[in-house]
This record gives sequence, structure tokens and C-alpha cells, in this order.
Amino acid sequence: MRKTIALRIDVDTFRGTGRGVPTLCELLDRHQVRGTFYFSVGPDNMGRHLWRLLKPAFLWKMLRTNAAGLYGPEIIFMGTAWPGPGIGKHHAAAIRAAVAAGHEAGFHAYDHHKAQARLTVMSAGAMRDEIGRGLRLLTDILGSAPRTSAAPGWRTNDQLLQVKAEFPFDYNSDCRGFAPFYPVVAGQRLSQLQIPVTLPTYDEAVGRNNVTDASYNDYQLSLLKEDELNVLTIHAEAEGGRCAPQFDAYLAEVKKRGYRVITLGEAAAEVRESAPDGVMKLAAFPGREGGLAVQQRVF
Repeated sequence: MRKTIALRIDVDTFRGTGRGVPTLCELLDRHQVRGTFYFSVGPDNMGRHLWRLLKPAFLWKMLRTNAAGLYGPEIIFMGTAWPGPGIGKHHAAAIRAAVAAGHEAGFHAYDHHKAQARLTVMSAGAMRDEIGRGLRLLTDILGSAPRTSAAPGWRTNDQLLQVKAEFPFDYNSDCRGFAPFYPVVAGQRLSQLQIPVTLPTYDEAVGRNNVTDASYNDYQLSLLKEDELNVLTIHAEAEGGRCAPQFDAYLAEVKKRGYRVITLGEAAAEVRESAPDGVMKLAAFPGREGGLAVQQRVF
């Protein structure tokens, strides 16, 4: 895993799918790199996150990242006064085009807002129904079932991991951490490998610790580890939108430094035999509001 970055691309919204995905496909093609796109395919109700503005940590995040300028009203208010439009229904062509361009497609959510806000408190049956509904839709779009998934907002618990194990995923990316591992739940090692995200996202870093738009790339580059797998998450709404020039420059620099940029599936294939057992726990995370699933160090 020397000088390796596994690229995860979260696609959360209607606009991110219709505009951000084609932009990123073009950008990635210029640099001759491939990534793993995680698609949300049901209604775009992301505007319903606005109630979280009552929470100081979320309000501060929205202010320090200039969320209004980053995402625009089309995303911020989507699905607030009426049900949001179906992403997969309207943008199936963009999803298929990403796969045709050589990228890997994974399952993110049916309703991203609902999954991020409520999935971990649902019953096992409700979890199963929610995942199954979205997975069937994405499978219809792709013509085959995706082999990977990623929990929205890294909101995961043991029950959700056990439910996911019933679906045909080879590996998942459900937590933050430091190295790939096989989750152990109730004393049982699950068969689905976890590829945790190791690097901060744009909205976690900017506005904290003196990181600005101008210094963000340098900050990200300073965190890369030459002899360990680096896993970076970008968002179609950010790096496929206003932050596209910034990400373009980042890719040029990492390629110049000799890093290879690969899909999470390629990373999974390389570590599958050697990955150890591990556990994840809900914990506070820098730059995020609420608890996230975080890989725990075992000594």
C-alpha cells in the first residue's frame, strides 16, 4: 500500500448526481484515475437537515464552510415543503455513465436524509426494508447488484452491520479509522471487510485549525501516509461543484508526488487476506455534529 489513496465519492443529492457526477467523471478522466461512487437513489430530502441548525455544532459547521455558497438553495431547501424528487428515476443515465467510465458503483442510501438521521435507531426489520428498497432500485439502474455500500454520515451500529451482512456486499465503508479490518459483533467476525475513511472531508477541515480554502490542499497533503492506505472521501456536491478546481489541483499534486489513486474495491482486493479483526464504536468526531462510527485501537 505504498503511496496509495483510495478515493471514495459520496453522491447524496439530486443536483450532486445530475451535475456533480459528470463533472467529476470528466475531471478524473483527465488525471486517469478511478474512484468508487456511492449513490443515493431515492427521494432527495436533504433540506430536512435544516432542523439541525438548532444544534450549535451543526450551525457552526454550516457557517464556517459557507454552506449556502457551497451547496446553494437547490440542495439546502430540497424536500422541505414537499417530497424531494427521485434521484435514480431522473438521473439513471448519470449513474450508468460513471460505471461506463470505469468507476466502481456502490450503494449509499435510498433516502439519504432518513438513513443519516434514523437508520441506526430503526428495528432490524425496518433497516432491512430501507436498505433493500434502495438496493433494488440501484440494481435495476446498473443491471447488476453493487458489491459495496457506505453508511451515510458514518452513522453505523452493530445491528446495522449485522443486517448489512445479509446483503451481497463484499466490503463496506461505514466508519472512520486508520486501516481496513473485519468487524467483530457479539463475538462473531463478520465476513464483510470494512475500509474506513482515514482523511478528513472538506466540510470537516475548512474553518478549523486555521485551515482555509487556500490552504486546504496543503493541509490534506500533509496528512498523507506513504506506507499506509489513505482513504479520502469527496462529495459530488462539493468537489463536483464549487470545489472542482481545488480538487483538480489536488489530484495533479498527488500524482506528481508519485501517489496512485485507486477504487476502494481495488484496495479491498489487496488487503482482504491480511486485514485483522476490529471493532467500531459511536464517538464524537472533529468537525462533525453527533456521534460517528469510529474504528477503535485494540492494544
